[in-house]
Amino acid sequence: MAKKKKFETIAIHTGNEPDAVTGSISPSIHLTSTYVQDGIGKNKGYDYSRGGNPTRARLERNIAALEGGCDAIAFASGMAATTALFQGLKKGNHVIVSRNVYGGTYRMATQVLKHHGIEFDFVDTTNIENIKQKIKPDTKWVFIETPTNPMLEITDIQAVSAICNESNIKLAVDNTFMSSYGQRPLDYGADCVMHSSTKFISGHSDVLGGVLVAKDEALAERFHFIQKSGGAVPSPFDSWLLLRSVKTMSMRVQKASDNAMVLAKYFESHDSITKTIYPGLASHPQYDIARKQQINPHGEILFGSMISVVFDSKRNLDSFLSKIKLFSLAESLGGVESLMSVPYFMTHADVPKDVKAEMNLVPELLRLAVGVEHIEDLLSDIEGALGN
Repeated sequence: MAKKKKFETIAIHTGNEPDAVTGSISPSIHLTSTYVQDGIGKNKGYDYSRGGNPTRARLERNIAALEGGCDAIAFASGMAATTALFQGLKKGNHVIVSRNVYGGTYRMATQVLKHHGIEFDFVDTTNIENIKQKIKPDTKWVFIETPTNPMLEITDIQAVSAICNESNIKLAVDNTFMSSYGQRPLDYGADCVMHSSTKFISGHSDVLGGVLVAKDEALAERFHFIQKSGGAVPSPFDSWLLLRSVKTMSMRVQKASDNAMVLAKYFESHDSITKTIYPGLASHPQYDIARKQQINPHGEILFGSMISVVFDSKRNLDSFLSKIKLFSLAESLGGVESLMSVPYFMTHADVPKDVKAEMNLVPELLRLAVGVEHIEDLLSDIEGALGN
């Protein structure tokens, strides 16, 4: 029996096989919209690139293998993937969503899909009882984000899966913040995993993308139908860029996570910071859950590269933003370069103030997406920006 290949090997080789005709180590990009057919109903597996493209198919095969799923379905953005997940629902269907979900997901649910008759309840999914209380006869999905954006709340995937199984409800997990390298929700009972592949899968802040990974063939078939019908597909070139980038994902994610641990400990000890939120700190309320499910392919705990800190005043936050050099103020994460954002005014600008207050999202909170720069340079930059 052949030994199962390791994560890094799969990332580099699955879907990235050398070109069979020319021997090119980097497979060709199929920049085509349509395909010549041998006759009516006779093609070589493809007829129109919205429905299927060889480069996109290779990307989907790669991500499915990394996530341990039956199949993957690629989209033009993370929001396109999330929307496709819910487009399989009907009027009157109900979805339970993590309260601290990404602002774009909240906006799509409350300002678009709600008008199509789909009902959403946003609850604190860190408390399993909250999910149980909101289940209705028409509840079709529980959609959790773990860790959440930007409060880094962590939900026990296995515990939620048990609840969903009891009630015949599907479980989807937004795994963007951890990547396939840092967490595998399907292993804990999830039915579907969503990624904004713009983030860690890309890793270079140069491409938009999203992907759904399905646990079974029936779900995959439904998502492929929605992908083809809706047409929110990534271009062949974007698919190729993602295939190129995923080869180094393990190294990037591990290094960024290692950097974040050092910085989180520093922030926690600083007088200007009233709260440091990072799953790797014992002060994090779901620290034990993170240790249980945020595991890299080598069995090691991975706490991720996202840190949220609350400054003691808006003035000190603004001062920090004006002095910091290596962290760029920008919406996104998962790139090799370090980024930062103020979610209250940026990623979560469309979330109502009362909802922000409920999740303890304040104007003084800064979200840091730690990159792979040398840790001594990052630490020195932060020390200088904090006035030390």
